[in-house]
Amino acid sequence: MKEAIHITGAPSTGPGLDELLVRVARGDQQAFSRVYDAVCGPVLGVVRGVLRDPAQSEEVAQEVLVELWRTAARYQPSRGSALTWTLTLAHRRAVDRVRSAQAAVERERKAARLGGTPAFDDVVEQVEARLEREQVRRCLRTLTELQRQSVTLAYYRGLAYREVAELLAVPLGTVKTRMRDGLIRLRDCLGVNA
Repeated sequence: MKEAIHITGAPSTGPGLDELLVRVARGDQQAFSRVYDAVCGPVLGVVRGVLRDPAQSEEVAQEVLVELWRTAARYQPSRGSALTWTLTLAHRRAVDRVRSAQAAVERERKAARLGGTPAFDDVVEQVEARLEREQVRRCLRTLTELQRQSVTLAYYRGLAYREVAELLAVPLGTVKTRMRDGLIRLRDCLGVNA
């Protein structure tokens, strides 16, 4: 039959939790087994009070108990009871988990905000396209009125030569000649090699 562990200040027949934790610090596995049995419930309660999520609470409680085994040598009985020290570890670990989760959410939000920023190449392409449009407008202003109207109707409105000629009320041959001359002037103005 298992011997009761002395957790509070009341007298007991076996070693108290403080003494057991000192033994754990020396590597006593049986002492750790008894400490584990005594504190796992309170540790889980503290962790669950902070995290609220049962699965995460169990995971963090297990981490606390592993930490208790690894760091038992840090326990100083003169500074408080073993239970208080253990529950402090549990509370700190649970708070760390909450902060870690909040930081992860913030990183995801920040990444989502940055994801909306156009890539450098997109910005360069937009600037180049804007500059090219402005240069085309400038070069169109160098054409005669008939050349500009013919080119604009054919290339920006998608009309055929015959439709341009009908719309401008000029012979088809004149439209073709004016468009050819206008396109040559545009090519030269834009610096395009033939």
